[in-house]
Amino acid sequence: MLIGIPCEPREAQAIVAATPATVTALRRRGHEVLVEHGAGERASCPDVAYAEAGARLVDRAGALAADLVLQVDAPTTEQLALMRPGGAVAALMAPARSPELLDALADHGVTGLAMDAVPRISRAQSLDALSSMANLAGYRAVIEAAHHYGGMLAGQVTAAGTTPPATVFVVGAGVAGLAAIGAAQSLGAQVRAFDVRPEVAEQVASMGATFVELEVEVGGGRTDGYAGELTEDAERATQELYAQEAMTADIVITTALIPGRPAPRLIDAGTVGAMRPGSVVVDLAAANGGNVEGTVADERVVTDGGVTILGWTDLAGRMPAQASQLYGTNMVNLVALLAPETSGAPGADGVAEEMAGTPPGPAPTGPPLELDLEDQVVRAMTVAHDGRVLWPPPPASVRAAPPPPTAPEESAAGATARHTPDEVLRDPRRRRAVVLVLAVLAGVGAAFAPDELRMHLTVFALAVIAGYYVISHVTHALHTPLMSVTNAISGIICVGAILQVGSNSTWVTALALVGITVASINIFGGFTVTHRMLGMFRRAEP
Repeated sequence: MLIGIPCEPREAQAIVAATPATVTALRRRGHEVLVEHGAGERASCPDVAYAEAGARLVDRAGALAADLVLQVDAPTTEQLALMRPGGAVAALMAPARSPELLDALADHGVTGLAMDAVPRISRAQSLDALSSMANLAGYRAVIEAAHHYGGMLAGQVTAAGTTPPATVFVVGAGVAGLAAIGAAQSLGAQVRAFDVRPEVAEQVASMGATFVELEVEVGGGRTDGYAGELTEDAERATQELYAQEAMTADIVITTALIPGRPAPRLIDAGTVGAMRPGSVVVDLAAANGGNVEGTVADERVVTDGGVTILGWTDLAGRMPAQASQLYGTNMVNLVALLAPETSGAPGADGVAEEMAGTPPGPAPTGPPLELDLEDQVVRAMTVAHDGRVLWPPPPASVRAAPPPPTAPEESAAGATARHTPDEVLRDPRRRRAVVLVLAVLAGVGAAFAPDELRMHLTVFALAVIAGYYVISHVTHALHTPLMSVTNAISGIICVGAILQVGSNSTWVTALALVGITVASINIFGGFTVTHRMLGMFRRAEP
């Protein structure tokens, strides 16, 4: 199959749909790649690098006449005129907002594959170009905000005094939001985040940020993995939350988008006016109208109150080399899905490995484009085919969190469902009952125990309570150092157990042997894991 890589129609677009590394991967799959002269210049991919990877350098007409054209931006009318009927083009097309483009594709007989219409299911993750670009955009949003903020994000302690860390509030914990949280957290800022999907709270907490709770039921969930519209009560409560958090934050990053619709308005002009002078707002939804009132796409706006609002829509494009590599890999995975029968070629799972090899020799003739509209992923991406507009596709049902378990049905004989121990402990009422029973049993045992044993039991109970609250509040980043502390504690247990081996009591000796065995396993296992983790940071021998 002939695959064409033309120059992007917008001069401001620095991302290219294929890099020399992804060209190598396409060639290894048996396809011939045609690259327009200068297509990758702005992404630091010169023509000589494409030639060395096995691509054939052609003019614009040659690249657009290929069986499958890969590009970033949607094709223009001039480009469609140069594409051959029966060919295909894959790009970011925003099909819900571009009915004229879909009609033009159908009129020209060109198959349109929208990379921003990939369904959010596990099997399609390797094709999800929106996630690839959102990941970079979230990271770059923090970098841009830090530049315009004009201060340090991390707190400092100096001889002249201390400076507190900057407070960053992130709205939305999707791919872009989590990337922004990670970047801000790594720079030392205090990060707070909110999302209308409560199931992402654990992901936010795992990155060391604080998830802002909303006590109102939000409702309005979608079945495609995106956040949905809110109820009136939830919308009123979230507006109050946004205002409260934004007015105390130094940097606000908004990432809320609903596919196919204008961006929801989250922060109004009154909230922006109440923010501290010098604060920075980065609106990642600027291309769709913006989450913040006052956002202007591709412009930097400074309000009368000294608040900077950044509406950049090319955040991923400001890192063109990395963005092109990620987007190009998505395209290789797309080709692997559309032409899976290439002789001797690995599947989509082996794309990353093939790009590390040396450029192959001349490519044999590959198979034609195979469009299986029965495939859920292919059908969702196909917006035009055989002169027909195929948008919108049938809905793809996917949930970001598993549905709540339904009550098990009772048998005809009236038998009740059995609960596993884990289910019993997850129920708060059962958990409290178990704790109460254990406390009563411990109290009864302590009442009839000798004074010395009672003292030891008291120390043990206090140690368990203190240890639980101390360890449960340790941040995830310190879990590995905490392993060394537990090794030291296990060493103390091991020494104490060894001293009790010579006791006259058979029970004491048996318990001492059990303690020595368990503590030794923990010590050697902890040091083994630590040794392997340290090996990840050692430089390999030449």
